Formats: sequence, C-alpha cells, structure tokens
Amino acid sequence: MRVRLALYGVAACLCLAPIVSAQDAAKVDPKHYTVVSENDRVRILKVHYGPHEKSVMHSHPATVAVFLTDAKGVFTFPDGKKQEFTVKAGEAMYSAAATHLPENTGDAAMDLIVVELKGHAPKSAKTEMK
Repeated sequence: MRVRLALYGVAACLCLAPIVSAQDAAKVDPKHYTVVSENDRVRILKVHYGPHEKSVMHSHPATVAVFLTDAKGVFTFPDGKKQEFTVKAGEAMYSAAATHLPENTGDAAMDLIVVELKGHAPKSAKTEMK
C-alpha cells in the first residue's frame, strides 16, 4: 500500500512539473520577457509591453523591478484580486515571490528591468515602491 502511494506521489510530481515550470514568465510570455543574464544568484529580464498589452498568468521568485519609463498598469492575481500601480521612470519596486498577470493600462509603452532573486526570500514581504 505504501509503495503504491509513493508511486502515485511520484507520478503526480512528474505530471505537475511541466505545469509549474510553465509559469516562468520568459517561457510562457517571450513576447514581453527576454532573459538578459543569469547566474546562480539572479536572473535579469528585459520587459517590454506596448500600450494596453496584457501578459498571461505567470510566476516570479522575489524580484526587484526598475522602471525605465513612466507606467500605469494592473496586476491580476490567481484569486481574481487586482492591484493597480502608477510609477515614474527610475522608480524601483520590490515584490515577494508571486504569481500574477500584468497589464499595461497606459497609452504608452512600458519598459522595465526585472531582477529575479534566486534563493530564500521572505514570504510575507509586501510590495514596496521607492
């Protein structure tokens, strides 16, 4: 009985692995996300959304985003909640690991650099703008 449960567990993990990895922004939305550099500590993404463009639901580990343009948008989370944001070029935002669907609600392109932090990060940290 235990062996059967273990085999079911392994099978479930193998089936779910592609779904979890499919949430990687660069893989599921290469139109908007380009990997610029990566090492064992960080992955750096160049992000570009045209006016009123929307992504797909995806995940990031803890991140630091630096906005290169003024931007206005909204994050939609898996539970349906939304978080609007308005930023100026040069502003930075820290976010704990999250799954979201970003949308540029502005009339101009939105460009930013996202630095994904690899390793352990606090799970309860709130998004901070500075």
